[in-house]
Formats: sequence, structure tokens, C-alpha cells
Amino acid sequence: MIEKASTKTKRILITGANSYIGNAFTQYATSMRPAYQIEKLSLRNIDWDQVDLQGVDAILHCAGIAHNATKTSDTDQYFAVNQGLTDRMARLARQAGVPHFIYMSSMIVYGNTSRSGEINLDTPLTPENAYGQSKLAGEEALNKLAGDDFKVTIIRAPMVYGLHSKGNYPLLAKFSRLSPIFPEFDNKRSMIYIENLAELICQVIDQQIEGIIHPQNQDYVSTANLVHEIAKQHDKKIYLTSIFNGVIRLMIKYPLIQKVFGDRYYSKDLSAWPYDSYQVCSFEESIRRTEQQ
Repeated sequence: MIEKASTKTKRILITGANSYIGNAFTQYATSMRPAYQIEKLSLRNIDWDQVDLQGVDAILHCAGIAHNATKTSDTDQYFAVNQGLTDRMARLARQAGVPHFIYMSSMIVYGNTSRSGEINLDTPLTPENAYGQSKLAGEEALNKLAGDDFKVTIIRAPMVYGLHSKGNYPLLAKFSRLSPIFPEFDNKRSMIYIENLAELICQVIDQQIEGIIHPQNQDYVSTANLVHEIAKQHDKKIYLTSIFNGVIRLMIKYPLIQKVFGDRYYSKDLSAWPYDSYQVCSFEESIRRTEQQ
């Protein structure tokens, strides 16, 4: 039987002082886990490695270069940060006796747009760009350090969305508010609302859960359903039509079309969670909260 969240004070250090996930987690945990003492560390500070880690119960490592810059010339920088700094931070943590290190990884370690369909236990890790390759390299560095006295948790998040989120969601939201029509194309996407992700991280900390985790919302989402739900939150009618489906099927191998209309989802077995549910917010409610501007 899983223990309930302890009321004992826990000292949590978040790396990546300005990260979206780190900031959202702080806001959520401050309300839902008042026993947490949350501190932030920017790895951009020249003397970041002088931080006192004694007494830290868990590190949530959100620092890293995200996927919004994928130029080949940035490859060295991706690896220096997503692998090099991750490895260095983890070694300092283990040396200081920090018992738990949580690494925010990404679904992109399975590949980018060319890796469509279901991702399951047998799906190989085939990252295609510097971002994905460096995130996987960060995972591998951590796995070498993991042990009984240094638990490592790797969270391979799919698309994360929520209030003020970045990435693809804001683009779809803008389109939903402006366009009167959208293709009703049946596809499956794994997504996770930021508060659901924050609750999962809280449970990982509370129970010292280790290993690789593949979180997602309770239900898969189609792009058409997402666009329709966003439009509804703004009292805007959007007409969904299947008239474009034939063209979409012909062009589905093109990266942009695949990115919007392709299937990309975790199998239910892969994302199985034997602990208390982290689904604190339904899909419909999550869109309402995200769109409250």
C-alpha cells in the first residue's frame, strides 16, 4: 500500500530558475504540498556549483536548452547543457548526499515527426536532432550514477500545456481563435496538462519513485478536438469538416503535416501508474484554465 504524502518538511531544489515546468510546479506545490521548502538555482550563475546541497531531499532538474532552437550549429551547446550540466549537477548532488534526482526529459528521445504512431515498451530510442540526442545523453549519464543511495527518476513528458505554456499549443490556440474552419481528422496525441504533471512530480518526491516515467492525460487527444475545445472557451464557433482528410492523408509524411495531424502517443501499458492518480484536472477543465487570459 502506498503511503500518503508526508507532512514532514522536504527541501526541494529546482534547477532552471526560469523554466516553465519549474515555475508551474512551484506554484502548484506551494498550494498542494505546504510542507515543501522550494528553492531555485540558475545554472547560468558562474558560481552555481558552489551551492550548498546539504539537507536537500530532492532535486528537480529542469535546466536545459529546449527544442525551439534546432540548428546544427547549436549541437555542441545542446550537449554541453543537456548532458554536461546534467551530469555535473547530479555528481554534485550524489557527493552531497542528496537522495533523489528527478530529470525532466521528453518524448522526443523516441524521435521527432518521423516517429509516428504508438510508442510502447518495444519502441526504440531514435532521437533525430541535437535536442533529442542530448536529452537521451543526459538520461544515460544519470543512469550511470543511479544507485541505492541516489535514486534517479526520468520523466519523459509528451507535449506539456497550461497557462502561459510555450511550444505548439499557443500556435494552435491562436489558430482556433482566428479560423472559422478546421479539418476533422482523427488522430491520437499524448499530452499532459501542467497541473497533472506537477501532481505526478509531487508523488514522485513523496514516495521517492525511481525509474523512467511516461506521463500523459487520462485520454488521448485529437488535434481537431483540441482546436474545438479551445474555440469553445472563447465562445467561438469553429466548423470541423472532413473535406480535407484525403489531402492530409496524402501529405501526412511531410513534417509539418505530421506534426499537426500525425499520431504520436504513449501506449496505456507504457504510461501505467500504480500509485494514486495524478489526474487532478479533466481535459475540458484543463483547457478552460489554460485559456483564462
